[in-house]
Amino acid sequence: MYVQVRFFTRLREITNKREEKLEFPDAAKVTIDTVLKALAQSYGKSFIDYVYDAKTGVVQGFLQFLINGQSAATLKGLETELKDGDVLAILPPVSGG
Repeated sequence: MYVQVRFFTRLREITNKREEKLEFPDAAKVTIDTVLKALAQSYGKSFIDYVYDAKTGVVQGFLQFLINGQSAATLKGLETELKDGDVLAILPPVSGG
């Protein structure tokens, strides 16, 4: 099974990539949290410092996650299970007005 991850702004700088294909065992239960942990292992401290709160270890509230264009907040958040071929976009905070 694979999941395509798309990076924007700061994460694009950290990873030096626009997107990355991650592979997982076919029988694995893969959630957004699983993907973030795999990326943290690959990209280390810079990724961890940006994505996780240093004091609590919780994913930063300013990040948004879209699965095939649908907000994970309307699903099960970080525990949303991903399927083979899903596209996970990690979006930075949006500002403007």
